[in-house]
Amino acid sequence: MTKENIIRITGVPEHFNLPWRKIVDQQPFLERQVRLEWIDESRGSGQMNQALRKGETDIAIVLTESFLKDHQQGNSSKLIGFHVKSPLIWGIHLGSQSKYKSLQDIQNPRFYISRLGSGSNLMAYVLAKRENWNSKDLQFEIVDNLDGALSRYESDPDAMFLWEKYTTMPWVQSGQLRRIGEVPSPWPCFGISCRQEVIDQFGDLIFDLRDQVYQLSNSLQNAPNLAEEISSLYHLDKEQVSEWLLQTEWETESIIDTNTLNQAMEEMVELGILTEKINPKAFLAIDRIRLTN
Repeated sequence: MTKENIIRITGVPEHFNLPWRKIVDQQPFLERQVRLEWIDESRGSGQMNQALRKGETDIAIVLTESFLKDHQQGNSSKLIGFHVKSPLIWGIHLGSQSKYKSLQDIQNPRFYISRLGSGSNLMAYVLAKRENWNSKDLQFEIVDNLDGALSRYESDPDAMFLWEKYTTMPWVQSGQLRRIGEVPSPWPCFGISCRQEVIDQFGDLIFDLRDQVYQLSNSLQNAPNLAEEISSLYHLDKEQVSEWLLQTEWETESIIDTNTLNQAMEEMVELGILTEKINPKAFLAIDRIRLTN
């Protein structure tokens, strides 16, 4: 009997990853003795980068800024494409009992973050630039995930927590969180990161998988009942999901615009997320992606 191989795919348990969840449910590679396994990771991209480094997952759907920073710090995984090419809209949250009423009230910015190197950490620098805060003065406390932030707010409601605005909507509506603003990522938000050893082992199958996700993403974007399905699966308000869908564009092709990528890296260098721009050939699966400019 031929031994079955497993490809582990990790992502946040959020609506962005519906196409991946559906492909995993379909198990398209069983005839090739390959089973797909989905792993929810509520602690975000920083944790997923660590899982890639440790060989605890094979593919991760990570935030672009987090992937690039971790690559610069030694992660050898490759970007095999983008998953979401529109920006991520981050909600800026406080605890319901916070003394602050607006961003203008905050003089000494503190943040709850999932972990260092995560989007909730790195996007604080984007916000600091916009609000003219000194990025060297930012203070961070690791709370792991949304549940950790909610728990921490019970005793200290005055630190900010950056998290995707539609994911936190139920807690904003219930009054557990107060949203005082938004900050969009100034680049395509989610990339598909794969360990080099996994690319070497599975070859074409990895890119067949990516392309099947792209095909499904393309068809889902035109599906008439998509908002209803996401609302049911992720326990979100249907009208809010419809609004999110208008702002969100899943990637559907293995094409990366080098101008967009270079502009993103220039911005990350300016923000202190990266120390210098990275040659795309160093982190892209360059022979499986079409580059345009």
